[in-house]
Amino acid sequence: MTDARPKVLSIFGTRPEAIKLAPVVRQLGATPSIESLVCVTAQHREMLDQVLALFDIGPHFDLDVMRPNQSLADVTARILEGLDGVLRETKPDWVLVQGDTTTAMVGALAAFYHGIHVGHVEAGLRTGNKRHPFPEEINRRIVSVVGDLHFAPTQLARQNLLREGIAPETVFVTGNPVIDALLEVAETPYVWGNGPLADVPRERRIVLVTAHRRENFGQPIRDICSALHRLVECYPDVQIVYPVHLNPNIQGPVREMLGNVPQVTLLPPLDYLPLVHLMKAATLVLTDSGGLQEEAPSLGKPVLVMRETTERPEAVEAGTARLVGTSSERIVSEVSRLLDDAAAYDAMARAVNPYGDGQARFRIVDALLALVNNEHS
Repeated sequence: MTDARPKVLSIFGTRPEAIKLAPVVRQLGATPSIESLVCVTAQHREMLDQVLALFDIGPHFDLDVMRPNQSLADVTARILEGLDGVLRETKPDWVLVQGDTTTAMVGALAAFYHGIHVGHVEAGLRTGNKRHPFPEEINRRIVSVVGDLHFAPTQLARQNLLREGIAPETVFVTGNPVIDALLEVAETPYVWGNGPLADVPRERRIVLVTAHRRENFGQPIRDICSALHRLVECYPDVQIVYPVHLNPNIQGPVREMLGNVPQVTLLPPLDYLPLVHLMKAATLVLTDSGGLQEEAPSLGKPVLVMRETTERPEAVEAGTARLVGTSSERIVSEVSRLLDDAAAYDAMARAVNPYGDGQARFRIVDALLALVNNEHS
């Protein structure tokens, strides 16, 4: 007997996508009236796999496109070719993509080529500068043009879409499902002494650092490392903990400048479970990541963003995050302010996170289900 249920294919390929889509994928799987399928591109192989294991998600298709030193053109072509076959085989009614990765952009484009509807989770983020962040700003704009249903995390993201001519009835403000994932993982038991955090001195004030974006390659990452070195010289009670991205453009200068500094703990990229628990223990977060701007405030942690622009201005407006750029002087000044001024710290730590309440997965699946059922009625 043929399964007449509408079919939704979720496509993702990086760790951030997997974390943010995991609650939605699991909710789709728990919805009897939908046939839920998962395709991973493995744009990031190792970092993706640990998230799949953490959330117990078994993909139906794995394109395994990751190659050493791959260019954007290489990965784009491999994903497009791989998805063409998957879409021909599965013939889904809807494709679901997340965010602004190459996988999201190509997934939406491939679905469009096959006449398949596209739902976009985390829609409407914009910096207004097509080269910052690169290539994410263009990726997410392309998905918005192709998309049929847009799940905006905030009202500001919704307004961005409406200004671009997206039909209002296709845009739903849902919050970001990364908060759903974060709150679940934060309650998952974790033993520090048995894992990668075993050597992190918890008696010190921990500053969690992540920096890996393409626009910070070269002098910016060296300026960041210089700032971190100066900070530990000024604050003997501070421990910098920096999970270092595998990209040689980051590994090289970070290891060179910080590898022998006792108050700096350099770690390999962390699985999501220890990362969340490290975030819980940290005093503050210094990052160029998009996801941490959303996650850390839910744990009461101020976020200093080492970028010139952010597609998440809601965090800055709410007071949970502050743009500090990559200047060594500015980074040292802003971190020092939070370490020295309890009132300034509390103002950021107690601000309300604008990215949701941990219920985004229900809103996304309900909106998708209503539209799917209407199409099949």
